[in-house]
Amino acid sequence: MQHLGYRMLRHLLLGSALALCAALPVAAVGPQAAAPDFTLRTLKGDNLRLQEQRGRVVMINFWATWCGPCREEMPHLNRLYDKYRGSGFTVLAVNVDEDGRNAASMASKLGVKFPVLFDSEKKVSRLYDVKAMPSTLIVDRDGRVRYLHRGYLSGYENTYDEQIRALLKE
Repeated sequence: MQHLGYRMLRHLLLGSALALCAALPVAAVGPQAAAPDFTLRTLKGDNLRLQEQRGRVVMINFWATWCGPCREEMPHLNRLYDKYRGSGFTVLAVNVDEDGRNAASMASKLGVKFPVLFDSEKKVSRLYDVKAMPSTLIVDRDGRVRYLHRGYLSGYENTYDEQIRALLKE
């Protein structure tokens, strides 16, 4: 009987510990952390995997069509993409709208030249603990997050430019 009580207590404690761990927030992706790998469908219909971008400096930009600052930021991201893509840089624009047609229409209106990816189920957004729109991460050639920006204000593109240039020189 005493042995049965010990096993019940052990299971109760183990269950409580697991429940407590499940309730803890997921560690946010931050500077120097490995960028979690993901695969998403692109605007062109094919799949793009982050891991396949290794060796390039990658800007991952989470955005939504309803987000004014996102729309304001896109032309600046286009200019950065044009300026550095020949040097080993790319932008991955991860759209979080539930209906990808809205994102496709907006990307077309804004003249987006870089890959637009669809995260309508928000799996990648949760993986990256996205809490603000837009959220922008810059990943180095080794796949580590080096910079994280939440939100957008006019002038951020100058900071992006400096950070991209520095990472391309490494």
